[in-house]
Amino acid sequence: CSSPYDGRWSKTMVGYGPEDNHFVAELTYNYGIGEYRLGNDFLGITLVSSQAVSNAKKMGWPLKEVTAGIFEAEAPGGYKFYLEDKEQLKQDPVQKVTLGVSDLQKSVTYWSGLLGMKIYEKDEEKQRALLGYADNQCKLELRAVGGAVDHGTAFGRIAFSCAKEELPNIEALMKKENQKILTPLVSLDTPGKATVQVIILADPDGHEICFVGDEAFRDLSKVDPNGDKLLDDAMAADNSDKWFAAQKKQKAAA
Repeated sequence: CSSPYDGRWSKTMVGYGPEDNHFVAELTYNYGIGEYRLGNDFLGITLVSSQAVSNAKKMGWPLKEVTAGIFEAEAPGGYKFYLEDKEQLKQDPVQKVTLGVSDLQKSVTYWSGLLGMKIYEKDEEKQRALLGYADNQCKLELRAVGGAVDHGTAFGRIAFSCAKEELPNIEALMKKENQKILTPLVSLDTPGKATVQVIILADPDGHEICFVGDEAFRDLSKVDPNGDKLLDDAMAADNSDKWFAAQKKQKAAA
């Protein structure tokens, strides 16, 4: 765990379908950490799903209509989700992930000029840009926050898979352009599974970007048909309520 929380941790990958053709979120739980301070680096996830809107209303989950047909919902940790009240798409319903940036043009130059993303939209007045690697994939939205980007204590990273032979070229380009490399190209072993190659970069605002060799990553990212049950069983058996009570710490709750 390459973070300030180098203790026991576990993670769960959640999404609307296999990682081959869907965006997924990696939820990381650091044992012993009851809360995090959010910054302005991660501004939300936008998805198309009338079912999600309906579910929220049935559960009494707070929704705020920010524009016609688009509702803002807040996850237990404070992360924002924007739900478009339309029938869920057959392809991935996750439309975009929004990151805050301090200088829009500088960030667009990095993500497009260096990392090769296509610019789908750019609005100077609203200080936002929409980028992506393919028309049918989740997009990355960059939005200026009017000052420095604060990563708080809950920061994460965004990851992309690519052919492993591309990884040395990415590393070489970053070195040539004097860009920050947080983790040089390295092979990571997963006991009993594949060995993946990764390189982790940082953009001008310190957003962490991980490029993963696709061939081995596919072995690691196969859908587990028992995933939902395994997660439910693990949460029921973790006894975290007792642990937090004994430590006199607050446990985040829905």
